[in-house]
Amino acid sequence: MGGVSITPRRAALALTALTALLVTGCAGPADGPGVAPPTTTPAATPTPSGSTAADPAARAATLAGALADEDLVGQVLMPYAYGSSATDVSDASAAGNRALAGVATPAEMVARYRLGGLILVGFSADDPTSGNQVTTNVDNPQQVRELTGGLREAAAKLAAGPSGFLVGTDQEYGVVTRVTDGVTLLPSPLAAGAAGDPALTEAAWRAAGTELAAMGINMDFAPVADVLAKRSTVIGSRSFGADPERAGAQVAGAVRGLQGSGVAATVKHFPGHGLSAADSHKDLPVVGQSRKVLDSVAFPPFAAGIEAGALAVMSAHLDVTSIDPGVPATFSRKVLTDVLRGQLGFKGVVVTDGMNMAPAKRWSPGEAAVRALNAGNDLILMPPNVAQAYDGLLAALRDGSLPRARLVEAVTRVLTMKFTLADRPAPAMSTLNSPEHRRAAEALAAGAVTVLRGSCAVGVRGPVTVTSSGGRDRTRALLTEALTAAGVEVKPSGGTKVHLVGYGDGAGDLSGDADVTVAMDTPYVLAHAKSPTLLATYSSSRASMTALAGVLAGKARPAGRSPVPVPGLPATTCGD
Repeated sequence: MGGVSITPRRAALALTALTALLVTGCAGPADGPGVAPPTTTPAATPTPSGSTAADPAARAATLAGALADEDLVGQVLMPYAYGSSATDVSDASAAGNRALAGVATPAEMVARYRLGGLILVGFSADDPTSGNQVTTNVDNPQQVRELTGGLREAAAKLAAGPSGFLVGTDQEYGVVTRVTDGVTLLPSPLAAGAAGDPALTEAAWRAAGTELAAMGINMDFAPVADVLAKRSTVIGSRSFGADPERAGAQVAGAVRGLQGSGVAATVKHFPGHGLSAADSHKDLPVVGQSRKVLDSVAFPPFAAGIEAGALAVMSAHLDVTSIDPGVPATFSRKVLTDVLRGQLGFKGVVVTDGMNMAPAKRWSPGEAAVRALNAGNDLILMPPNVAQAYDGLLAALRDGSLPRARLVEAVTRVLTMKFTLADRPAPAMSTLNSPEHRRAAEALAAGAVTVLRGSCAVGVRGPVTVTSSGGRDRTRALLTEALTAAGVEVKPSGGTKVHLVGYGDGAGDLSGDADVTVAMDTPYVLAHAKSPTLLATYSSSRASMTALAGVLAGKARPAGRSPVPVPGLPATTCGD
């Protein structure tokens, strides 16, 4: 597989034996309650002799055995912070950080709580996850690079500093994309599912991972491995499709691409958010399907991602009634330890979904963090109060309600992943949005364009008018630019009418007199469209609009197949 995607699987196999040694070897409790002053210089890391010197698991075991309680607790926390800089933030961001963690800046948060990582947050329009993205850290690539550099400078002073620092974000592409300016934007996962070529997916995600690494981001909370078994605006085009095996092949390609570029992939949301249309940001969705359905529909893409070497899996806030009724999967030992680790054989890092989401907030931040670790999570993402989560974990460690062996096991996994990612030189910033990367995105987008009604030879005649549902001026401009470049005249009115619909649109957003209707998100709305030609790109990215223009100009054959069933329409009219 290349890159880092092989090493973690080998390293993870050693964790069970290593953890047993760590339980008696880690430092005892430090004196005094609460948060101790941060370590100002990294602890010396003994260099294992022989071949173990380069073994991430062995290095992790050695370091974990030397960490104090406060450092162990900090390594399993991955909060968000306010501000676009590690050390220089606005008054409003400082106030947000004080409310969240009792400090003014992200760098101070890293130092005070001995953090293992930080997630960069932000949101855009049409983002179903925006409810728990209360701030933004991403303005532009150079700013992100400076922010991540500042975070790493702060983390290097910690006792766990030799292992590196995790900087993660949700860069799924499509509706959930944190860094949107100055980078190569891939088409959505559903578009990749329509293209149906894992090699194209791997190449595109390798390009994307290289750009994340250039900005200092080494963990992507992607790809989504949820099978789109239910129509859902929460998962929707974030999924690779409704067929478990085909989606699994795409997940594996994305994992290999990301990790081949030195970025940890996180397959999510286990055990499968696509089996429910409810929104776990707001409530606890119930997954009521049988265990047989879970095994045959929900689990295969996760198994494929694990087999491809995924370093992390994200647990979901879902009530899976056939496994542990009434208990959110995030807090279920039966789901995470018995099924994910036991049945699926996952050895890497299990990270929670955002702990500031409604199902996790039924408990205090400290109790929720303890419950999540005891269930089998290794990394606590986005606690709603960092100080309370930290103090709760530390108190539970000292009173025994969080077994030391469980915490050491979690820290060892986190450190193993960090050592696996460490010591790789960051790609140059000039790789961002490079011609080579754009070509990879364009090839994937071109393979996705699907004809669900009309001739496979779509080419339009005469001038074209581009219309859309409300608020899509930028997308219309992208398509107009691409059509013009392809030699098609575009006018404000008259000629062939091409109408665009996207995320969140329904039958009321269609145009009754459109000659061509194009779905730029899930294609379900096309079941209500009357246009003689129906197309789907599943994405509104520049690459997708360029691909659409090629088809409309008659210069490219639409080779995609709808990865989800649309009532009354075929997967494609272009044959197999």
